[in-house]
Amino acid sequence: MTAIQINGNDLSFDDLRQVVYARRPVALASDARKKVVAAREVVEKLLRENRVAYAVNTGVGKLSDVRIQPEQNRQLQLNLIRSHSAGVGEPLSQEETRAMMLLRANSLSKGFSGVRPEVIELICAMLNKGVHPVVPSQGSVGASGDLAPLAHLALAMIGEGEVWLENTRMKSADALARADIKPLIPEAKEAISLINGTQAMLAVGTLSLLAAETLAETADVLGAMTLDALQGTDVAFDERIHAARPHAGQIKVAANLRRLMAGSEIRASHKDCGRVQDAYSLRCIPQVHGAVRDTLEFCRRTFEIEMNSAVDNPLVFVTGHAEGDIISGGNFHGEPLAFALDYMAIVLSALAGISERRIERLVNPALNEGLPPFLAPEAGINSGFMMPQVTAAALASENKVWAHPASVDSITTSGNKEDFVSMGMTAAIKLKKIVANTTNVLAIEACAVAQALDFLAPHKTSAPLQKAHAAIRKVSPTIEQDRVFAEDFVRLAELIKAGGLAE
Repeated sequence: MTAIQINGNDLSFDDLRQVVYARRPVALASDARKKVVAAREVVEKLLRENRVAYAVNTGVGKLSDVRIQPEQNRQLQLNLIRSHSAGVGEPLSQEETRAMMLLRANSLSKGFSGVRPEVIELICAMLNKGVHPVVPSQGSVGASGDLAPLAHLALAMIGEGEVWLENTRMKSADALARADIKPLIPEAKEAISLINGTQAMLAVGTLSLLAAETLAETADVLGAMTLDALQGTDVAFDERIHAARPHAGQIKVAANLRRLMAGSEIRASHKDCGRVQDAYSLRCIPQVHGAVRDTLEFCRRTFEIEMNSAVDNPLVFVTGHAEGDIISGGNFHGEPLAFALDYMAIVLSALAGISERRIERLVNPALNEGLPPFLAPEAGINSGFMMPQVTAAALASENKVWAHPASVDSITTSGNKEDFVSMGMTAAIKLKKIVANTTNVLAIEACAVAQALDFLAPHKTSAPLQKAHAAIRKVSPTIEQDRVFAEDFVRLAELIKAGGLAE
């Protein structure tokens, strides 16, 4: 594969997906390299003239008024990286770490950070040769960015700490040697540029968003299947209703549902029944799923901006040859991401919640007219889907706990210098749990609705939903008597994550 040329300005979600999952190589674009070199010259000139700039020749945080002498600068870089490598807890996945590395390299490529091109090229080399730092997931308050997670990335770059190489965990120095990569000897300004940024929370958030978009597509398919299995009506999806309240997501979902249900024999078999309208979990799928989609679109726009932003501090602005300004600001603050991450957690919890309500309607003998109690063959001797609904309820309720927004919290750090923080990394980590729970709830709905449709034979659902039913049945056969469901749910969750039902 040809390398993606990063320049800090136009990295896309598709690029990120290819680098993270398909291991597409990455390189610093030549035009970006020139900008990086120009910004570095500004830093070098400042050092030669012995002028003062935050984190170039001063301490950081509360220690920003401590002047660093030129001969101490290299030691300062190492000390910053080592002292900030204070993370704990379960490491990020290798996919999340790859995303973080790509995002950090791309941000530095904008040419506002004052690092040498070699810094960016080292990250690219590690990505291309599969050297992935072991990055503990806890320790960031999302204020001066994700200091601890990014410091662990920088630690691996200088040949310290641990990495994964070909799925083997080893010392960074050994892995870099095997990969024929020389460790970084950081120069002035480079340590702070590596550890100051939002790329850890953004990495987890972007991968969660990609998963969430697949979940939203999948939920439309399963919602349509469940509505058909419960012999509901598609009247509520009439185009005129949704044009009267033109939220983009709602209109799209209603159109999806009309397309998915078109030609269903099941729908035709009860078209003239006396039922006027269905329960909210069926009738209001466009309004709920549509709002989820609109929120995910907002999050995508937020993340796309952040993916191509300069988020460290201070920033270097070039005004001429080796001339420019080094300005301290707060682009590292994670609040825009923290809000989006929390928002995503809330809407995915709703997506799982409405799915669980549909599962309840499929299995509850008081609500699933025409279907056996708990979708059980020979109900009584078989319990059928009694417990899967309980599992879905447990997951949906657990989501309500994780959905509490992290971004409403703040805690003072760094001697009260960093006195209002975003907690964005906390928002990202708990979002991962909600994505996993929601995937499993949808897997349970998939298993249940396939069983329900089996009971409605010889009537068939629509052609698109028959394809979805066949995809489910390929990994989860019809339940003819009670069996262990757990293995079905694992396979169905994998099917959903791979986009097998969204397709």
